[in-house]
Amino acid sequence: MGKGQRAQLTSTETIQARREVAKPPPAHSETVGSQPLPHETPNDLDDIPTTTLVTTYLNILLLVVLAHIEDFFGKIFKPQQYVQLRVQNGYAPMVSDFESLWSRHVYARLRDCFNRPIAGVAGRIVQLVDRYTKDYNRTFQYTGKILNVLNLASYNYLGFAQSEGPCADKVEEAMKEHGITQASSRSEAGRTRLLVETEEMVARFVGTEAALIVSMGYATNALNMPALISKGCLIISDELNHSSLVSGARLSGATIRVFRHNNTADLEKQLRKSISQGQPRTHRPWKKILVVVEGLYSMEGEFCNLPKIIELRNKYRFYLYVDEAHSIGALGKRGRGICDHFGVDPREVDVLMGTFTKSFGAAGGYIAGSKALIDYLRVHSYSAVYAEAMSIPVLAQVNSSMRMIMGEDRENALLGQEKLDQLAANSKYFADKLKELGFMVLGDPGSPVVPLLLFSPSRMMAFSRECLKRNIAVVVVSYPATPIIAGRVRFCVSSSHTREDLDFALEQISEIGDLLLVKLNKHK
Repeated sequence: MGKGQRAQLTSTETIQARREVAKPPPAHSETVGSQPLPHETPNDLDDIPTTTLVTTYLNILLLVVLAHIEDFFGKIFKPQQYVQLRVQNGYAPMVSDFESLWSRHVYARLRDCFNRPIAGVAGRIVQLVDRYTKDYNRTFQYTGKILNVLNLASYNYLGFAQSEGPCADKVEEAMKEHGITQASSRSEAGRTRLLVETEEMVARFVGTEAALIVSMGYATNALNMPALISKGCLIISDELNHSSLVSGARLSGATIRVFRHNNTADLEKQLRKSISQGQPRTHRPWKKILVVVEGLYSMEGEFCNLPKIIELRNKYRFYLYVDEAHSIGALGKRGRGICDHFGVDPREVDVLMGTFTKSFGAAGGYIAGSKALIDYLRVHSYSAVYAEAMSIPVLAQVNSSMRMIMGEDRENALLGQEKLDQLAANSKYFADKLKELGFMVLGDPGSPVVPLLLFSPSRMMAFSRECLKRNIAVVVVSYPATPIIAGRVRFCVSSSHTREDLDFALEQISEIGDLLLVKLNKHK
């Protein structure tokens, strides 16, 4: 990803302002409050049987070898299919045959498992448009049928993504009053009363002084990080951070170092080394150090070890940036995210980021922190100055769903808490039952994301297709989003799922597990 123009803070006072109101973190122990601390290392990857590892590597190796053989003979006997990979009229190909090898020969075989078109709301049940292929997934034909399947694939954690109900009614009312969009950035004509009210509500919800709403979740990270940190600064990032965080870090121009996933010992090692040596070549002190983590890692279903990271923050005086895209609204007794889950004061975190795409059934994201920080971003962040303001329907959806979670909607005062309690119960029940059935399940207790290891691409393909035959929609994930040997299916649990839904899914998944021989949990 390329580098663009860089915005930087003129001093550290912007973020430093919140240090004055921070409270000491709880002492590091095996539990914080009633919550156990998350895993410091992957909990099941170390237990993978050797035979499974060997067969998975051989599976990948065979795929790569056959792909090269197919390319070799294809260029000879079917040159017209490889035109885009050859030099044409003096122009080098945009993508080389080696770079596109995985997508052309592996992903292409799995295409029917991805990008499945839907014809309705992605709620408890989702309507899939039935399709088939005659040419090995190069093209698809549609049968005209609609399949009603159980949805274990969407991030609709609290079930607010609906076409009817209290939120949908509020959205309709807001559109009648305010229209659809302002067709402008917030710095010009896009600052509406609803936007200001929703930003104030977000700040109250997460427990900070102020908040800035951005119309795109990815841009919330990618465009705000470069405004906070620049050349001469240091970013220390978890190795499994989301692509948007990686983009923001690269665009900032700061030096980037990576620590092992969720390993606070390695984080401290990186901090000690970086602080003692300073900047490369000059060895001058860093202007700022920013540690970047996620509250809930969506591919692993694991929580960051926030209490220990805050302990390190107070010891080494770095700034902390926490991405709560998946944890906000889904974790904690009040749905306030990872800070609520561990009983940590949100003011201990310098920058809190989150999205509305998951628990709130909307779109976009926010940055929350001190008033000084947010005032600075309103002027210097590209997302605030140049990007379009969030549209009225999306704002109304965020506003209404958040009010319900906070218990401020008088007509539905108890609905938000009921959804939070149901999500917590469903998440624990589903993950525990999968482990009892003998599957290798990643993640921490209480995570609404439940990854189940399948290892090889062939098993992922078979698992997804078998689930669809049984009227269950799932998401399978492989390299490069995961390690090459750690392909998985990622179940997303929702408060809208009933116990009967989960029992049906568990029964079908158990049958598929027996069929594909993926029940490998030694600790069953």
